[in-house]
Amino acid sequence: METLDTAFFVAWFEEAARLVRRDRDRLTALDAAIGDADHGTNLDRGLTEVAKALAEWPPDTPVQVLTSAGATLIRRVGGASGPLYGSVFRQMGKALRAPVTLAGFSAAFEEGVVALERLGKAALGDKTMVDALAPASRALALAVRDGVGVREAFEQAARAAAEGAQATIPMQARKGRASYLGERSIGHEDPGAASAALFMAALATVAA
Repeated sequence: METLDTAFFVAWFEEAARLVRRDRDRLTALDAAIGDADHGTNLDRGLTEVAKALAEWPPDTPVQVLTSAGATLIRRVGGASGPLYGSVFRQMGKALRAPVTLAGFSAAFEEGVVALERLGKAALGDKTMVDALAPASRALALAVRDGVGVREAFEQAARAAAEGAQATIPMQARKGRASYLGERSIGHEDPGAASAALFMAALATVAA
């Protein structure tokens, strides 16, 4: 049975930081259309701090990686996205059990998404990062059920997240600052869903 070690989790956040840095301007442009125009820059700064923290205080366990990342994002990322992402990773850290299997990761990730939904009071169809992360969580659970390998499982989750992010384009926002725009929020991809898809793409890359 494949296990996910501390190095895997560190690499996940390093790759997420790289992808967010690459797409920083795109994320900020998406946020400019329906939000505060700072999602890309804020998240880039936060993940840079996460990578710095993990390098300066090397974690011994996957739980420490998640706890450190979650706490750093809450402290360093402005707006709502810092506390929201932070809640996902901190809850994952609480739920994770060693050694970390794909099934264990999937179960902890599901708890992280539930914590996100609770904190943000958001559900599928509200045009938020939930629209990317909830389908990714479902895809992971199905992969575990079907007995597929880690690489394929995370690829399936990444595809589900990307499709979920794209599906926010025709939606009218019901949560967050974008909801104030009413019908004018229709036609724009949600920036939080877009960045959530990057986190899942990073997982697939590291697993490969």
